[in-house]
Amino acid sequence: MSNQDVEDFIQQNRALVDQVETYRGYWESEKHWEARREFIMRNFNEFTSEQLDHLLSLSMVWANNVFLGCRYSEELLEKVKEMAEGIVVVDAPVFKTRDEIMKKQQGL
Repeated sequence: MSNQDVEDFIQQNRALVDQVETYRGYWESEKHWEARREFIMRNFNEFTSEQLDHLLSLSMVWANNVFLGCRYSEELLEKVKEMAEGIVVVDAPVFKTRDEIMKKQQGL
């Protein structure tokens, strides 16, 4: 689903969009929320209403990994990256591990 597809979907499904807007955390910047909202909207139909909390949790895992550099199991990251395929985050932060930093310092 492209960005234009998401925008079209939003226009055609206003009630759903209004529901999804209630899932925004007060701490989320506009950039953060737009990306997480797109994640939720792209995957909404793959989850039943009973599984909604699971979808929201997966969206937070993905957003936390992208925006905050949080690390999770490879299996979980693979799943959320697959679910987020095609979502473009402009100017996403780049994170380095402690080992990467130490290796670079030792090479100086």
